[in-house]
Amino acid sequence: MRGRRLMLRRDHADRITPIRTLPPFPTLRAFLEWAADQGQLTALSDPVAVRHQMTAVHRAVLEAGGPVLRFDHPVLGGGKRAAMPVVVNLFGTTERVAAGLGVAPDGLEDLGAFLAALRAPTPPEGMRDALSRWPMLKAALSARPKVVRKAAVQQVIREQVDLAALPIQTHWPDDAGPLITWPVVVTRPHGGEAADVARYNAGVYRAQVIGPDRIIMRWLPHRGGAAHHRGWQAAGVPMPVAIVLGADPATLLSAALPLPETVSELGFAGVLSGARPRLVPARTVPLLVPADAEMVIEGWVSPTETAPEGPFGDHTGYYNRAEPFPVMQVSALTTREDPIYLSTYTGRPPDEPAIIGEVFNRLALPVIRAQIPEIRDLWLPPAACSYRMAVIAIDKRYPGQARRVMMALWGMLPQFSYTKMIIVVDGDIDPRNWDDISWALATRMDPGRDVMILERTPMDYLDFASPEAGLAGKIGIDATTKIGTETTRDWGTVMQTAPEDAAFAAALLARRGLA
Repeated sequence: MRGRRLMLRRDHADRITPIRTLPPFPTLRAFLEWAADQGQLTALSDPVAVRHQMTAVHRAVLEAGGPVLRFDHPVLGGGKRAAMPVVVNLFGTTERVAAGLGVAPDGLEDLGAFLAALRAPTPPEGMRDALSRWPMLKAALSARPKVVRKAAVQQVIREQVDLAALPIQTHWPDDAGPLITWPVVVTRPHGGEAADVARYNAGVYRAQVIGPDRIIMRWLPHRGGAAHHRGWQAAGVPMPVAIVLGADPATLLSAALPLPETVSELGFAGVLSGARPRLVPARTVPLLVPADAEMVIEGWVSPTETAPEGPFGDHTGYYNRAEPFPVMQVSALTTREDPIYLSTYTGRPPDEPAIIGEVFNRLALPVIRAQIPEIRDLWLPPAACSYRMAVIAIDKRYPGQARRVMMALWGMLPQFSYTKMIIVVDGDIDPRNWDDISWALATRMDPGRDVMILERTPMDYLDFASPEAGLAGKIGIDATTKIGTETTRDWGTVMQTAPEDAAFAAALLARRGLA
């Protein structure tokens, strides 16, 4: 990584951890201890129902930028107290998302550059350059999992499972039922070996509980879990699945990151944490699972049986309609002796997915710049459901460049195929400032010339504005200064205060105590 300083940390185990500036969090509990030390964890002893009430409390605290919450007295249906506490709002601030990645917020740029270098490394230029890249090689090697025989997550094993005993929330008044909202769903392709973790997929999918030991798995066709399921369907056999609850922060965030299809999320968690991930063979399915999680639900997803999933409140702020998705038959529940249930809610931003998306936006920028170098900055407004809208600032050099950038972004990463609006501005515009954006739209954009419309392109099924489910239009708006053949008129000159006058004003106001 030439031209960028690579920060290193060496701990008692002589592990070199690129970028990471916080201590390792090998478990959810370690992260909660850190949050408590930072004054960012509050325990609530009041009885709070998992049906609707818990979401209302969580939402109010998240919108206020509040702490992690631990509900010590969660109330199940019928007024029964749950046997375990519930933790919510784990990643309710960008600071805690960054901490889950191992850095302070000001370290996200370096971490993003490091991840970009791992994703697309360039050949070293001489021995000095090769040696400087050893930390990256060390991080890549740390992705190899370590398989253990005994694990905390298997201290208690139940093969007669009643999911109603878990404090699984029902979030919104019109939700179809209890919904598991922070599951890391582990799958592998048909024909592969259980030991081949490099081919695993770990994704965060909705999981609706429809019985004591039955769950609907909602994975959209483009997601890794659905791709694996199609292979097992073709063979006509059930697919082994493990739903990991209460994983460590690196595993949770790796499962949510938009990683390339060739990268295993479980392995990538090792890159983030700087340590080899610890896995253990599941008890009733041929899969390896995180050894230090709070609990794992094991089972088999049918190749043929489906059930109507939903409706549920979603990140759009609306309830989605019920659709058929595959059914999982639970075969075991393994837990720690005193497990913690990790949960969240999904709704109109702000919610935890939107806050995580803000951080991922910053991490993705170096990767995007590597492919589209003229991009100076990019903002995905959280209020626009994180990825539905993008504002891009570019260094403009030639006519038509804004349109090329739009099309490159739409085709670069899968998540940008769902971005329905892109606004491109010049480098003198702050893409995170709506006043700047509005001024650029008002003074540098002509609707008849600078708007590009695409039809029948991929779109999130949950977008009710789409005329057809899964297909929608896209709009690109060029709000850059027009140059060359883009215009036949002389372009205006932007007014600016002279630097010496600005310095004079600043000094005067400082002397008078007005600055």
